[in-house]
Amino acid sequence: MSAENELSGSTRDAVQAGTISGGVHFHDHAGRPDGAGGRVPRQLPADVRDFVNRTSELDRLNAVLPGDDGTPLVVSVCLIAGTAGAGKTSLALRWAHRVRERFPDGQLYINLRGYDPGEPVTAREALHRFLSALGVPAPGIPDDPEAASALYRSLLADRRVLIVLDNAATVAQVRPLLPGNSHSLTVVTSRGRLSGLAIRDGAHRLTLGTLPEPEAVALLRAVTAGYRPEDDTGKLAELARLCARLPLALRIAAERAATHPHLTLDDLIADLRDESALWDALSTGDEDEAEAVRTVFAWSYRALPPDAARLFRLLGLHPGPEFGLSATTALAATTARRTRQLLDVLVGAHLLEQTAPDRYAFHDLLRAYATDQAQRDETPEDRAAALRRLLDWYLHSAAAAAEWIQPAERPLPLTPPLEGVAPVAFESYDQAVEWSEREHGNFLPLLRSAQAAQEDRYAWLLSDVLWSAKAPSATIHDWLLVGDIGVRAARRLGKRLGEARLLDYLGMGKMKLSALTESRDHHEAALTVWRELGDRRGEAESLNLLGLVELRVRRLDAAQEHFERAGLIFRELGERHREANTLANRASTLLQAGHLPQAAEDARAALAIHREPEVRRSVGNALRILSEIHREQGKVEAALGLAEEALEIALDLRNPVMEGYWLITLGEAQREAGRHADALVSSQRSAALHRRLGNRSREAMAWHGAGQTYRAMGREKEAADFFRRAATIHRELGDGWHEAVSLAALADTDTDSAEAVTHLTRADGLLTTFTDPRAVALREAIAARLRP
Repeated sequence: MSAENELSGSTRDAVQAGTISGGVHFHDHAGRPDGAGGRVPRQLPADVRDFVNRTSELDRLNAVLPGDDGTPLVVSVCLIAGTAGAGKTSLALRWAHRVRERFPDGQLYINLRGYDPGEPVTAREALHRFLSALGVPAPGIPDDPEAASALYRSLLADRRVLIVLDNAATVAQVRPLLPGNSHSLTVVTSRGRLSGLAIRDGAHRLTLGTLPEPEAVALLRAVTAGYRPEDDTGKLAELARLCARLPLALRIAAERAATHPHLTLDDLIADLRDESALWDALSTGDEDEAEAVRTVFAWSYRALPPDAARLFRLLGLHPGPEFGLSATTALAATTARRTRQLLDVLVGAHLLEQTAPDRYAFHDLLRAYATDQAQRDETPEDRAAALRRLLDWYLHSAAAAAEWIQPAERPLPLTPPLEGVAPVAFESYDQAVEWSEREHGNFLPLLRSAQAAQEDRYAWLLSDVLWSAKAPSATIHDWLLVGDIGVRAARRLGKRLGEARLLDYLGMGKMKLSALTESRDHHEAALTVWRELGDRRGEAESLNLLGLVELRVRRLDAAQEHFERAGLIFRELGERHREANTLANRASTLLQAGHLPQAAEDARAALAIHREPEVRRSVGNALRILSEIHREQGKVEAALGLAEEALEIALDLRNPVMEGYWLITLGEAQREAGRHADALVSSQRSAALHRRLGNRSREAMAWHGAGQTYRAMGREKEAADFFRRAATIHRELGDGWHEAVSLAALADTDTDSAEAVTHLTRADGLLTTFTDPRAVALREAIAARLRP
């Protein structure tokens, strides 16, 4: 590792800074007779209570209606599709009640029970009910379904009727019930796509997703209003998320909250977080309601073909927020083609959502149900084998990505993939990075699953590989949790090499977060292991990393010693490019101390070696160092060109860590060139990147740079604000050197002389521990200013 991830720069600049629809049933009562001797049916169930918005969906349904002049409908069939519990029936009934006056000849309704545990309502049975409601006496209803359907169409031919067919499972249930005229409208709700209705019957499909968060919170409030004190919006939003924002689940959870006003939302949320207790947590004490959540999912699940049901169960073992086709294929040990077919079945049944081409996700409640079914219907051996295949796919795919993202890292030797596992192959750097970005959210859940399953081999191997395979845009926090799991697993297995590697990775991660004491501890522990193993290359790596820690705390002599010792070992081993890394790091150390000629010599030597096979990130780091040296030597245009070249490399590599750091160097060069507006943009961009990455030290360095630019522009007040911000962050981090530099700059811009003296006095005290030439020079300058 080189100092591309570390501080450098001069002393002078010190750089910168709905409601449920369950229980709705068929109402077999007729309305008043019309003048023709028939009946006007009014079969809609009661309007739903506590209905929440769904404004856009209601507007889309309204769009199918013509004006009030009796002109034909825009479409004659509307399909409301969506997952179980999403509020399809509630939406259909709310809209039907709103527009029923537009259908003066009545409304027909039936629950087709397409997903009931029992037998669904057949088209023949539905026709019998509808014909009876339309005034046909029982003896006059044909037994033949086709004849009954023809009579039904004849009766509705000149009428304007609204028909609601709820919970349809198949097109065969629906088509005989379509009136066949352009004045009546049929609204169908289903958990399936019922594509045949769109293709043959011109159905307008509206896919109902989960409630938007504000509407989900509004539903929770509506149900609990008057039963408990007003709950915190943020906690209600969290409860809504845990219920997957499904109206059915929200209603049950809200009713439990309403009937137990002594139960805090924190208690309910804690129960819901434990997915294994999900169904019990949602129980209201009313067995019918408690079973509703189980039942709506069970209906869909039991209707699946066996292979699709198995895949649904196995996907419950995938711990991440979403998954792709290739990972699913490994999990199920099937072919990609068959997996795609089964995924299509699950998407069509609304048991999965397709989030992008070949990317899928569960609603949280459906995931819990799938996991529960896996525990019930899969043997422990089959569950363990499926998880191992999944872990193996991620391990080998990540290793392939790491070869592109961090080609300089020493790869681990891996055994061949398990049978049925076909890892991803990448043809470019961008492909590898895009895969890592897509899968990032799965990495930590996978490691936790491996840990829970006592799959220690996968836990330590994946932790190691994911260090090099993580996307450049990823923050370090998640990997630190991954690394902790991995190092414990390596220790349990007695994998000393794995332990040492992971300790060094943990040390680098801690350094990115300015946790320097922990960083040093990890690298020293790794160094001990490497020496016990007699691994000279590992020893040199840890020495180099310890040198970077010393550079961060500005113990420059110690840093230089570590880099030189590491360089000697790399030279003995013939590791020329790693030796070049130590040269670049020593160049940074010499630059910090103010030894510019020697720093330039080391930086040029490192750059020449890294350019041979074009190790781009190392090239960029050497360019950054040379840029800073040239700027200090007054070669502003050369400094600017080098910094711009370095930044282009960072952008090409899509690496925000390097981009953010090298923007600081570019901003310095831009300021020296008088390009103040550009310099401010660079500083602001750098600060924003580092804030997102969690690197507060470099964020403060970027703010310091902004202050330097405002000072160069003669805008002392803005400069002081940025210097003060930088000094505060450095103080919180315990970085005495950079705090002193920012305080000295702040004293230059402070109009209150007493305050300026306070800043200079503190800076002088902070500098007492630093003995390098730059620190001595700065302290002498401060002392001169403090003299009366």
